[in-house]
Amino acid sequence: MTIRVKEHHAASHACVRSFQPRVIELKRHEFTGRGDGPLLLITGGVHGDEFEPIAALRRLAEMFAGGDATVAGFTGRLTLVPVVNEAAFLRGQRCADDGLDLARTCPGRPDGSVTEQTAHALSALIRQADYYIDLHTGGTEFSVLPLAGYGLHPDAAILGTQRRMARAFNLPVIWGTSPDHEGRSLSVARDAGVPAIYAEYLGAATCTSKGVDAYVDGCLNVMAALEMLDRPQPPSRIEHTVEDPRPSSGHMQVCHPSPLDGFFEPGVRLGDPIAKGTPLGTVFGVRDGTAHPIFSEHDGIVLVQRTFPRVHAGESVGVVLDLSLA
Repeated sequence: MTIRVKEHHAASHACVRSFQPRVIELKRHEFTGRGDGPLLLITGGVHGDEFEPIAALRRLAEMFAGGDATVAGFTGRLTLVPVVNEAAFLRGQRCADDGLDLARTCPGRPDGSVTEQTAHALSALIRQADYYIDLHTGGTEFSVLPLAGYGLHPDAAILGTQRRMARAFNLPVIWGTSPDHEGRSLSVARDAGVPAIYAEYLGAATCTSKGVDAYVDGCLNVMAALEMLDRPQPPSRIEHTVEDPRPSSGHMQVCHPSPLDGFFEPGVRLGDPIAKGTPLGTVFGVRDGTAHPIFSEHDGIVLVQRTFPRVHAGESVGVVLDLSLA
């Protein structure tokens, strides 16, 4: 089998006239398999402080470029973008220096700021795909219980495919949430009719080998489920499947907000069961040290936990997965 590999390098192309805007092109690795099949797009580094996705996609690129036996004979086409948000990655922060969150900026603008241009380039790739996987972590401030998620798409066929992809990814939690959030990579996929899932794996400014392995395996599992790769599905690791159609579901950054600027001390651990009214932790005011406990809004398990102690007023300290919806 011959695999054709093509790389596109992120660059700012100088125009003849200096007043014309630069054009951002995402660095990507493209592979064409032995037979006809769909185009699967997988991205990492949408936020600059999320590292397991970058390492996993680099490993996948090496496997496909090197003809690894694990991926021999695959069909269709595969596009990997390890670092979507290069400007944010080079800063080591969630966002680039324009302060915009790429995951709230899609579909972007070709003549906008660096994040708007990056969102525009990403959105173009998503619209060209037949299927899409977007890999994330909790970044430098949060840790997330490993999960595969998707929007509850109004098209039953697309929703069914997304459920199948999430199950195949084989992380402990499957989370279906409101499809109505705008500005995200998955909202571009939603509008284009492209079945799409995302994944989260820990975070807290680390890059764990276990997370990288899980992401490599998850992507290959999805390729097998899409009949792009001959690979047996491993035993299921899924522990919880929750679909939450409420409008705010899936918006991690607004859950359990801090009432003031302060120092957050967690009272529970990631994955712990928690009852409604039990403290997720306590915020101590930065000026007077006054303790403000943050209580869980419902029964469930701790899905997301703030690991960076400094918290601003209105920022989340954690997310509780409502298991009553399972």
